[in-house]
Amino acid sequence: MPQLSTDQPQRHPSPTVKAKKLTYLSFELPDLDKAERFLSDFGLVLAKREERTLYMRSAGTEPFCYRIEQAEQPKFLGFGLLVDGMDALEKLSLLPGASAIQLLDCPGGGQVVRLQDPSGFTVEALFGLQEQAALSHRAALDLNYELKTPRVNTAQRPPIAAPEVLKLGHVVLEVADFQVTSSWYSQHFGFIPSDVQVLPDGSPAVVFMRLDLGDTPSDHHTLAIAQGFMPCYSHSAFELVDADAVGMGQRVLREKGWDHVWGMGRHILGSQIFDYWQDPWGFKLEHYCDGDVFTNDVPMGVHPVSREAMSQWGQTMPASFTKPKLTPTKIKAMLHHLRHSPDLTLRKLITLAKLFS
Repeated sequence: MPQLSTDQPQRHPSPTVKAKKLTYLSFELPDLDKAERFLSDFGLVLAKREERTLYMRSAGTEPFCYRIEQAEQPKFLGFGLLVDGMDALEKLSLLPGASAIQLLDCPGGGQVVRLQDPSGFTVEALFGLQEQAALSHRAALDLNYELKTPRVNTAQRPPIAAPEVLKLGHVVLEVADFQVTSSWYSQHFGFIPSDVQVLPDGSPAVVFMRLDLGDTPSDHHTLAIAQGFMPCYSHSAFELVDADAVGMGQRVLREKGWDHVWGMGRHILGSQIFDYWQDPWGFKLEHYCDGDVFTNDVPMGVHPVSREAMSQWGQTMPASFTKPKLTPTKIKAMLHHLRHSPDLTLRKLITLAKLFS
C-alpha cells in the first residue's frame, strides 16, 4: 500500500441536506427514435414521449429514470437527487449559484432546486415527485447448491427478452477538480465515501460514495468520482434481478447489434456482477446485480488503483474503457485544466495513463 495522502475524501460533519435517492439522468441526444430503441433493448420502458423530449423508466416507482432532450450534439447534462422535504429545498436554494424553488415540468411533477457542482454538472434536487405504480418483473431464480436445492423437478428457463431494469443504481463522473467536487457532494448532499482508490504517491484517484440513510442499508455507491483531465460522464449503472438477467441482457443486446464494452465479471469494490454496453453516441451503461449495501457506520476503505483492481473475475478492464478519444476540444480542455486545476498535474496524468494502458 502506498503512503497515503492526508487529503483523502471525508464525510462532512454537518451536510446541508442528505440526499435520499438518485432518481434520473439527463442527456441531450440528436435522435430520440434511436435512443428509444437502444434503451428499450437495454431494459428500460417508455414513460412519456413529447415532440423533443423522451422519458424512459425502470420497473421501480420513479416516474422516469432517463430524460433525453433532442439537440444537435450529444451531451450529458446531470442528474436528479431526491431530498426530504421543502426545508431541504429551501436550504439548497440559499447556496451560491442555486436556483429558486421551481415546479418540475416532468412526469411526476414536484419541485426542484437546480445547482451546478464545481465541475459544471447540473444537479436537480427534488421534492414531491409523485411515485408511479411499480411494473411487474420476474423474481430472482432459485439456485441449487450441494446442501441446498430449492429447485426440484424443475429446469431453469429464464425468458429470452430484454432484461427488466429494477432501478437506476449509480452514476460515475470524471473530473479535473477532484477534491473540490467530491467534497461538494459530501458537504451539500451528505454523501459518504465507501472506498477510495489511490495512486502510488497516495493521492486519491477514485472515490465511491454512498447515500447516508442511517441504519437503512445503502448501495455501496450511488455516485463515484474519478480523477480525469476534464469533466465528463464515465458511465451509469442499472440494477437487474439476478445474474441470469445480466447474461440474458448480453445475449439480447448482442443479437440487436449494439456495441459491447466490457463484461461479464464481478467488481471488487461494490461486488456487483456487471456487463457494460455503449449507446449509439458512445455513452456507457452498465447492467449489474448482487451489489454490496452498507449502513452509515461502516468506515471508508483505501485501495491501490489499477485496471486489475476493477474486477475479481472475468475480463480485465479494457484499456479502451478509460482511454479517451482525443479531439482538439478535449486537448484544449486538458491544457486548460493542467494550468488551472489544483488536482491535475502532468505527472498524475502520465501515472494514470500507465496504470490503465
